Amino acid sequence: MKTPSLVEVLMRSRFLRFGLVGTAGFVVNEAALWSVIALFDMGARLAQIPAFVVAVTFTWWGNRVLTFREHAAQTNLVNEWAKFVVANGLGGVANYALYVALLTFAPYPFDIPYLALAAGTLLGLVFNFTLSKTLVFRAHRHDAGG
Repeated sequence: MKTPSLVEVLMRSRFLRFGLVGTAGFVVNEAALWSVIALFDMGARLAQIPAFVVAVTFTWWGNRVLTFREHAAQTNLVNEWAKFVVANGLGGVANYALYVALLTFAPYPFDIPYLALAAGTLLGLVFNFTLSKTLVFRAHRHDAGG
């Protein structure tokens, strides 16, 4: 019996695809965080807010084309994006709370913004996957009556 390739395993697992998109989103979030801090001379706590908006938009797009393609909206993308942002807001709140707590209370090196962001991102993963799957990208009903 042939052992499945890494790509085959990835394509069979919605959670792994979600994780892949999330990993790419983490890189986008880190880059956006660095950009906002460096270009706008903004503090690390406040800079995470616009960086999150950039990252959540990127992950919405990645999840609609890779993770939940068969359930992605065909019309009204703004509504789908808004539901994704709201649904992932719970994970975002947990992410941000841990981020700020580590910046405020953790000893070095856990108070480094980029490591604190990594910890927050991991915390938000389960919230984000579950809510995305159940609230945003759920199967669409195609009723005969409409």
